[in-house]
Amino acid sequence: MPKLIANALLFQLGWLACVIGGDSLWLLAVPAIVAVHLFWVSSWQAEGKLLISVFLAGSALDSFQLNLGVFDFGEPRTLIPLWLASLWLLLATTVNHCLAWTAQPWWRASLLGALGAPLSYYGGAQIAGVGLPYGTWQSLLLIGLIWALVMPVLHGFAKLYRAQYQQSLRTRKPA
Repeated sequence: MPKLIANALLFQLGWLACVIGGDSLWLLAVPAIVAVHLFWVSSWQAEGKLLISVFLAGSALDSFQLNLGVFDFGEPRTLIPLWLASLWLLLATTVNHCLAWTAQPWWRASLLGALGAPLSYYGGAQIAGVGLPYGTWQSLLLIGLIWALVMPVLHGFAKLYRAQYQQSLRTRKPA
């Protein structure tokens, strides 16, 4: 239980550092949080693939939404800022831990995504000064619909990589 609480608190600390600090030295909190996660809560061997996959897929998804005009960062850009991409990396640290309860049944993950993500994006947009050009409610509805699909997919990644990791432990030869 202490590791689950630490996992949730580390995510929240990282979320605040990214959203408040933007692309500043506050982003140094992210590698520190990921390092604490990998040394105390989990390990690179167990979760490295998940961290990379979620970071890349999530950054691509948000960059796609940026190019569709869902987000406005106040300057022309085709990729999301590093602080927003970093949030995906931080989220990946929670999937097997403090958010594991949402994996089964699948609708828990969908419900969390549909409700939690719009709140997180709205709060982040308000703090970081990100515009929602389609309108607040329209943007949040779209984000909720997307995340109702995203969260079960993230749990699917996690399940696949956990199975691969467990298989590697079983086939590893003793030294």
